[in-house]
Amino acid sequence: MKLKRIMSAVALLCAEVAMAACGARVGGEGDGATTPKKVVVNEQQAIKRAEEIIHQAVDGMSPKPKLEQIGPTPVGACIARDDHGPDDRLQVSLTYKLTEVPGSRAKLLVRQARDAWVKLGYKFLSSDADWSKPFPQVSMRTEPDDFWMDAVTGVVDRATGEGLASIGVTSPCFPRSVSDRSTADPAALQHTQVDERAARGALGHSSRIYDALQARHAPAQEGEGLSTHRDSGGTYVHHAWSTQPLAEAETVRAMAHVQTYFDSAGWTARRVLTGTGVPAIVARNAKDESVAQVAPSTTGAVRVAVTTPVVAVESVRG
Repeated sequence: MKLKRIMSAVALLCAEVAMAACGARVGGEGDGATTPKKVVVNEQQAIKRAEEIIHQAVDGMSPKPKLEQIGPTPVGACIARDDHGPDDRLQVSLTYKLTEVPGSRAKLLVRQARDAWVKLGYKFLSSDADWSKPFPQVSMRTEPDDFWMDAVTGVVDRATGEGLASIGVTSPCFPRSVSDRSTADPAALQHTQVDERAARGALGHSSRIYDALQARHAPAQEGEGLSTHRDSGGTYVHHAWSTQPLAEAETVRAMAHVQTYFDSAGWTARRVLTGTGVPAIVARNAKDESVAQVAPSTTGAVRVAVTTPVVAVESVRG
């Protein structure tokens, strides 16, 4: 099964722990308030604007990097409400690695992205990066349309200072179109008979994430538990659950534990900004193509969702 189809289903299934916050957002530096913004966009407009923000940062860079998109589809589900109510909106999350540039220049590329965005009047989410660090990260937002973006350096070789730069943009949430709603009907998530092996795989991943978080499981909320989704791309098993509410320091420790688990278990993991101040983690398991999302919420609970494609599980049998 192609990964694009897998991620398309994940976008429909993982509303509980979306990749970035929407709705009320943290204000920029010096505005002193949290202000909800009403932004009316559709999917095409959101993708076009996200790509524009990327190119505003990259087109003037020297040395000139090549953009390599991370993930096959930028459209995903919006974050669910903190009362666990349904949220049928979507948002765009577009990320690129900046390749074909020496790793020693990664920090310079991040600084150039920052400079380009500042020149356009975009605001820091909290403050500028700490440029004394070998691998700084810039987090900003646009005004007035409230897209969030970051420019990040990742470690390639800490001893030599080699890094890898990436740039990401996340849109505000927007309503699904009529055609989107027909393929993402909540009835598709009803608890039906699931493929036993795929279900065991999803539950096994959830269990290991639970052990890594070292936080107590909360009673199941509406929409959580084991379910399936079927579309023209295939069948997917989805398992969602939450921890009990945690203090901020406990959340930070729990997320650090689960990041360590993903790294040690061979998952490809990415940290994504959220409205809580503690980044969420989106990870992919190359062996069975499962996708896991682990995200703090403003209630203090950490929400977990694991999606395993049935066909991918069948392909590794034996």
